[in-house]
Amino acid sequence: MSVSEKNQKSAVAHCHAIRREVLSCVNASKKKLTPGALERALSERFLMDRQEFKTVVRSLVSDRELIYTYHFGCSFLEKSFNKPSRISHRVVLKPHGMFYRPGSQDVVIDIQQGAAFGSGDHPTTRLAVKGIENAMLETRCLKKENGTKALDIGTGSGVLAMAAVLLGIKTAKGIDIDPCARAEARKNIQLNHLEHRIAIHDHNIQDIHEKFTLITANLRYPTLKKLCSHMAHITEKDGAVVVSGIKPDEVSDLLNEFTQNRFKCVWKSFEKDWAGMVFVR
Repeated sequence: MSVSEKNQKSAVAHCHAIRREVLSCVNASKKKLTPGALERALSERFLMDRQEFKTVVRSLVSDRELIYTYHFGCSFLEKSFNKPSRISHRVVLKPHGMFYRPGSQDVVIDIQQGAAFGSGDHPTTRLAVKGIENAMLETRCLKKENGTKALDIGTGSGVLAMAAVLLGIKTAKGIDIDPCARAEARKNIQLNHLEHRIAIHDHNIQDIHEKFTLITANLRYPTLKKLCSHMAHITEKDGAVVVSGIKPDEVSDLLNEFTQNRFKCVWKSFEKDWAGMVFVR
């Protein structure tokens, strides 16, 4: 191999290393990173000039690995979800109409980008989906003789209800007080051909008294704490509740609340200053 070929090979390897480090920094950061902050963080590890950094970032944006977002006039670089994205061991979210070749165990959910929460770009959505997957695999949710049912409280895009039925629950009900969210959830359910298994309603959780095998709730801590006793009332024996939207310093108090309502925590996970848990009744 000539000297020029060796230099070219070394330059390519250096570029790939920077790409990996850029993605690692963005994915690991608990706060949004500006391009300048990202460049400063990387300059401590790599000898590179500004043009080289811009070239790497441009290629990552072009490959849909990163996306520019804007808030109060400031630009940030964040992980892009405008492509098929694996958010748990089995579940892959993808924009509607985009091709993806699934593996034999993959559960693929089409999501149409909208205003409703739950497109997969937030850690709490990913934690909730991972929790559902854990509940399906590690609890007795799917071993019941009667038809299994799920309730998704604050359904947003409908992604949690869809994940539940595609992972094995027979039917699901999603409830949300926001009419825009309900409309988007119904559209996503249609895109995934699940209208016969998932229904969307504007019901108040306090007015629901039927029992469910699985309850999902990606909500903030005060709401979860308030709803805990009612969720206990409508969860079947050996049924599971998946909660997300919790900050790490809220976990202990919420765990006590669920324990007092005869739940046992069987799974707990953290991502970027957020937490998710699975409880069994």
